[in-house]
Amino acid sequence: MRLHFVWIGKTRDRACAALIDDYLERIKRFAPCEVSELKEKQSGDDKRVIAAEGRKLISAIERDDFVTLLDETGREMTSPQLAEFVDERRQAGTKRLAFVIGGFAGVSDEVKQRADLRLSLSRMTLTHELARVILTEQVYRAFTLLTGLPYHKF
Repeated sequence: MRLHFVWIGKTRDRACAALIDDYLERIKRFAPCEVSELKEKQSGDDKRVIAAEGRKLISAIERDDFVTLLDETGREMTSPQLAEFVDERRQAGTKRLAFVIGGFAGVSDEVKQRADLRLSLSRMTLTHELARVILTEQVYRAFTLLTGLPYHKF
């Protein structure tokens, strides 16, 4: 199973970018992964921004991807539950598991409808860059749990 992280905008904060890169390299020990940083729409009203960015997100997703959309109203999981989810997708023969983070204005209804799962990292508001760090760290943690590595402590 391949992993695809899709988000709007570049990670400008160097500290966050370094952490994301570190976790992506760690994840690659367990599964091939790629990142699509899609150009954000710089101006316009929120509806137009959401629509334009939604089209970009949809175009980055393949037809047979299992799409996990990060959404503050989504399902919350513990780290072991996320590991179980990743393992279930792997055992189900999912070719590519896509994790999608929308832009600052939100995501279009089209993206929400395309999502197979809506996942919440927290009910608290996070910056998009910090959400990327947390997501990549939790995916790495999921793989360490699945392989029995001593990264995760209960």
